[in-house]
Amino acid sequence: MGQPRDQGRAVMEPVTGPRRPEAGGGLPATAGLPACDHLETELHGSVALFRISRPGKLNALTAAFWPQLRTLLDAAAAHPGIRAVVLTGSGDKSFSTGGDIESFAELDGAAERRDFLDGCLRTFTAIEECRLPVIAAVNGWALGGGCELALACDIVLAAEHAAFGLPEASVGLVPGFGILRAPAVVGRQAAKLMVLAGERLSAQRAYELGLVQQVLPAGELLPAALKLGERIAERAPLAVEVGKRMVNRGVDRGETGYGVEAVAMLYATQDAAEGITAFAERRQPRFEGR
Repeated sequence: MGQPRDQGRAVMEPVTGPRRPEAGGGLPATAGLPACDHLETELHGSVALFRISRPGKLNALTAAFWPQLRTLLDAAAAHPGIRAVVLTGSGDKSFSTGGDIESFAELDGAAERRDFLDGCLRTFTAIEECRLPVIAAVNGWALGGGCELALACDIVLAAEHAAFGLPEASVGLVPGFGILRAPAVVGRQAAKLMVLAGERLSAQRAYELGLVQQVLPAGELLPAALKLGERIAERAPLAVEVGKRMVNRGVDRGETGYGVEAVAMLYATQDAAEGITAFAERRQPRFEGR
């Protein structure tokens, strides 16, 4: 959306719309979508399925995940046959347990940590600003960055056993994006309970608070998400694109810079170093407030 004109009328940015496939041109299963080692891709009609693929690590997210997801979103938006995206996790236990905590210790210096955080927040913003609707099919734990991915998506469907949480304070950090978006989705007080006390929400509780739009048996989750994607794909694509943009118009993009700086500051504290070390050593951290 643009800025208001002097006479009070809003300027609508041009919409791109999908490119139409050439007549008679069939599309391979993942035509136009790049190969990624952290995400598997499939095409189901007009719906692209992105599956976070680190099942041995409960789909924990390394630094490589974030640019790969941005690349896939760009490719899907430019694809002539895709009109919606479904994001889910591999296996039936975890959507994503968030950032790979042990890999955080490998970030060398403040500049590298800030670049990493900036990349994470740019990815959440890329989901929100993608011209295609992005549906989260939460098939298990959605913790930390996994919960933040769900918060960034346009619609969230969850398996009955799914759980949502923002546990970063347990390792001396805060969720840089979730702390900005969760209050608008679940309410300020519920967001504080999640961020400050590490409260986890069941799928049903997340539904009651507005984070989840539908709770389903595990076996029905992915088919329902794909069916919803096809339902959206049947609508006029430019109307869908503009509708998403208008609903998201009130989201304040300027706060993401604050999120990066706040988390970068915490990364430099002794408490964060202790929290990450304690996590790697499978022991309780000893925080000292410095």
